[in-house]
Amino acid sequence: MSTSGWCFLAAMIIAYGVANLLQSVAAARTTVHHTFDPGLLLRLAGHRTYLVGLGCQVAGFVLAFLARRDLPLFLVQASVAAGLGVTAILGVLVLKWRLPAAEVALLVLLFAGITALVLSARPAPSKPLGTAGVIGLAAALGVIALLGVFAVRLHGAPGSVALGSLAGLAFSAAAIAARPLASAPSFEAFVRDPLLYLLIVHSVVGQLLLGLAMQRGSTTAAVAAMDAAGAVPAAIVGLLLLNDKIWPGREWLAAAGFLVTLAAVIGLTRYAEPQHHHAVAQETRRAMVGVGRG
Repeated sequence: MSTSGWCFLAAMIIAYGVANLLQSVAAARTTVHHTFDPGLLLRLAGHRTYLVGLGCQVAGFVLAFLARRDLPLFLVQASVAAGLGVTAILGVLVLKWRLPAAEVALLVLLFAGITALVLSARPAPSKPLGTAGVIGLAAALGVIALLGVFAVRLHGAPGSVALGSLAGLAFSAAAIAARPLASAPSFEAFVRDPLLYLLIVHSVVGQLLLGLAMQRGSTTAAVAAMDAAGAVPAAIVGLLLLNDKIWPGREWLAAAGFLVTLAAVIGLTRYAEPQHHHAVAQETRRAMVGVGRG
């Protein structure tokens, strides 16, 4: 039981890392939106890069869903942040990103925190969420969408962080719905469960918010804000309501790992550089030089 969960977790980290990179490239090539416009997703879908990235994200989503069947939410949600490391490495190797020393140090800290969580997490099946939990997830959807209408008016790094944080809350709600849903006794019960439809809608809203966030500055800042905002609610709900477990005697390791991971992703929202803005500036300079030579 636990072996498959760990395999799903590792594959999920790689899939999300590749997805972050490809979707951020496509978002940077799309006109910046200043309204909460679902049409952005249709325009992004016109980019082959975005579609491949979306495919990787869907794969990551499925792998995360399978991992949540047995692994606690505090581990799975925090491990999503490890995709940042994959994104950063690919960005350096493929897109020639230049990461500041502070960002490199924070990525190392992030992996240290994830390692502590892996060592402390104890696999266990989920408990049912209950009617009150379903109503709470539905109410959260309305609140997140309303805040998104206001957050989309922000520009630059504040916009990236605000929209990324709201995306994180939406994906966190989807994760909470997924944990008990993954233990559905039959396909019929799976399809009839309202958690399935809450999971889908929260995921779509989160995807839209993440696309808007990536347009406004640093990919790392947007994704780090998403991971930071999404980790805490899922961890709390998982431990209190969904039967998430920690190995006896390792509670301190879980707490330390979670705090270190959270500090790292919050730090990344502060130190991350706007890679796309740098790329646009370089293209502009090249174009001006070409005009001058002409």
